[in-house]
Amino acid sequence: MEVCIFFLYAMILLPGIAASVHQVKSFLNHTAYLSCFFTNSQKTDIEDLRVFWQKGTDEVVHEVYHGQEKHDNLSPKYINRTKMDMDKWTLQLLNAGIVDEGQYTCIIQHRIKGSPQVIHKSECFLHIIANYSQPEIHIGEQMAAHRHNKHLNLSCSSSGGYPEPKQMTWLISHENTTRRLTGHTDVSQDAATKLYNVTSKLNIPIPTNTFTNISCLLHLGEQLGSLVSVPLGIEIQGEEMEQVKINFFGPLIAVIILITLLVGFVILKKNRNSLSTNQSVSLAV
Repeated sequence: MEVCIFFLYAMILLPGIAASVHQVKSFLNHTAYLSCFFTNSQKTDIEDLRVFWQKGTDEVVHEVYHGQEKHDNLSPKYINRTKMDMDKWTLQLLNAGIVDEGQYTCIIQHRIKGSPQVIHKSECFLHIIANYSQPEIHIGEQMAAHRHNKHLNLSCSSSGGYPEPKQMTWLISHENTTRRLTGHTDVSQDAATKLYNVTSKLNIPIPTNTFTNISCLLHLGEQLGSLVSVPLGIEIQGEEMEQVKINFFGPLIAVIILITLLVGFVILKKNRNSLSTNQSVSLAV
């Protein structure tokens, strides 16, 4: 009965009690710190207070009843995972997981003349963060487009992160020009870990005989920033260079063959003359 009465009080937001939702971030599998933002300006004895944490509207996360922790009403997944720092009025949530993400409410009651009265209520939203791997660029099959360009199939991948990324973009720079492009992006979430993997694919023409710098950026949101890949530098030799090699080595080979034939002809003629002279001497004898 007492628990039901408390929930009734917990759902009432009294005038003057802050209603803003504070944003809290914690890395995956680390300790999350959730503050009540309670100053206790009246220096009320903790034994006269009841501190109650809940997630959403039905999960009891932590309870301190007149200075003593109570575990009777806790949700099973929070048993032995929470600690309350009463000096800082902060709840420590151990080994925070993705399932712990969500809105938490801290309610503080003061027992006045036998009836509990809510004197403070604050809300915070816990965001879980898991670091993505550094984006990595891979080059697929290369195919010629026309005389001055070649097309490249590129892919950029990053894995094991949370929350879901906002976007993946490409930066293509050559000479004094930089272009920002968006390829075809696939985002998948692991069913067990709830972590995300992301891959972007792009097919672009690369000018020949020009140094091109390629990077991809993984955008994680306004507050989390972006991750950038190691830049990839490419310079593709054009067909003109191949033609120069053919024009240079072709005549050279022809000259070598011609010289070889001439030398062979001279040697053959010399051998024939020598053979004729020997035959004449033999007949004279």
